[in-house]
Amino acid sequence: MMSRTQLLKGILDACIMTVIREQPVYGYELALKLQDAGLPEITQGTIYPVLLRLQKKGYITSEQRESPAGPKRKYYFLTSEGEIELENIADEWENIVIPVNKLLGKGDVNNGDD
Repeated sequence: MMSRTQLLKGILDACIMTVIREQPVYGYELALKLQDAGLPEITQGTIYPVLLRLQKKGYITSEQRESPAGPKRKYYFLTSEGEIELENIADEWENIVIPVNKLLGKGDVNNGDD
């Protein structure tokens, strides 16, 4: 049986970039925001390799900023290339999720296309 974690792997980049687009965040804060969104299985150990990959692709950038509680923190920002990639992923996701939901009986199967 496919686990929720396996399903999330394919869309994790988009989830992370969406949070970063809303507001620059540091790694631990990003993990908390994903958990608050209902993704408790996304831990810091999962996030940091994704952040590194996204940064290498030029989709995000980072900078060290002062922290009110301790050492500087590395904050992540979405780049213009990241904005474009996020839109592409969102479009592809929609192209997948709508027909899959129809097949599984989870979506609006009566959309007026009869």
